[in-house]
Amino acid sequence: MPDYDALLASHLDALRAEGRYRHFLTLQRQAGAFPRALRADGRPVTVWCSNDYLGMGQHPAVREAMIAAIREDGAGAGGTRNISGTGRHHVALEAELASVHGKEAALVFNSGFTANEAALSTLAMLLGATILSDADNHASMIAGIRNGRGPKKVFRHNDVAHLAELLAELPPEAPKVVAFESVYSMDGDIAPIRRIAELARRHNALTYIDEVHAVGLYGPGGAGVAAREGVEIDVVEGTLGKAYGVGGGYVAGSATLIDAIRSFAPGFIFSTTLTPAVAAGALASVRHLRASDTERTAHQERARATRAALRAEGLPVLECPSHIVPVMVRDATLCREASEMLLEEHGVYIQPINFPTVPRGTERLRITPTPLHDDAAIASLAGALSAVWDRLGLPRQRLAA
Repeated sequence: MPDYDALLASHLDALRAEGRYRHFLTLQRQAGAFPRALRADGRPVTVWCSNDYLGMGQHPAVREAMIAAIREDGAGAGGTRNISGTGRHHVALEAELASVHGKEAALVFNSGFTANEAALSTLAMLLGATILSDADNHASMIAGIRNGRGPKKVFRHNDVAHLAELLAELPPEAPKVVAFESVYSMDGDIAPIRRIAELARRHNALTYIDEVHAVGLYGPGGAGVAAREGVEIDVVEGTLGKAYGVGGGYVAGSATLIDAIRSFAPGFIFSTTLTPAVAAGALASVRHLRASDTERTAHQERARATRAALRAEGLPVLECPSHIVPVMVRDATLCREASEMLLEEHGVYIQPINFPTVPRGTERLRITPTPLHDDAAIASLAGALSAVWDRLGLPRQRLAA
């Protein structure tokens, strides 16, 4: 009889041997104190790797909206959307998201991963479309394309010329979808959105953009990078769990396209929906960030200040045009050791990013400044990283932009 635990343990041992085993740190987030938090034993830490990019998870308007929803609507949604789970907060949130992106309709999901998987797989199946996917697309997009069971072509990352070659191989009348991201979260680079969209239109292709690391942060009212650049995209996918500080994902597009996903996507049909509190909190956050540029402006300034402080120490910061600040280690074991030293000796929490999230040899510490990281926190981070670099004998270098 097979020893199933032993077989599974061998895979875990291999992860540990490569320095890629994932350790989860239990944190007690403290409303009003973010980015500071407490460890399970009560020791304080400063979090530098949160995707709560603007600190909206503790915003009073968001918290009060969630509390009011629980008092008025209760805890759970009551079921899937088609079986008693559609509530007033869901309907209002979808209308608001559609308005943000200038689309006819939107549909919310339990996560950004589910939104991408459900939307892309459904479009591939219903349209019989070939999906042309950027090589660096997120795992959720890859899963959706794979589950669509249709033809696909992968173009080199942000390589418009290669995309053009692949599109030219397809008949003009063939349904096709060009799927890509705006801000790529590991390198922090931004897609050539206008060139991709113009090329897709010339080849009669639908455009699908993942803006999860951009909604709330860029563009008018936080509508994303495509909106900032004035580029029309057919389908916009976003998250409510990053800049908006709550949880869930969504897609926005034409009324017919959204209705098709609503009607055919298993990931939507068979999932209990967001709780009323989550939907209400997300709605409050979206509305606040549509009206306020304060958080976005401060966020960009803090990212620039953090990047400058780390580069002044000679740390290998990967230059990029977004708010992401990757510090390159290029070794899985050393990346884990650096993370542990920062936590245990300096009270700085930054998770290591290793394969398969990034290619082997590009391991890094991915730093995400927020408007709430003050000058003292930035100086402390720079000093802590510099000390760890010395302890581990890591090279100091200045990477080209």
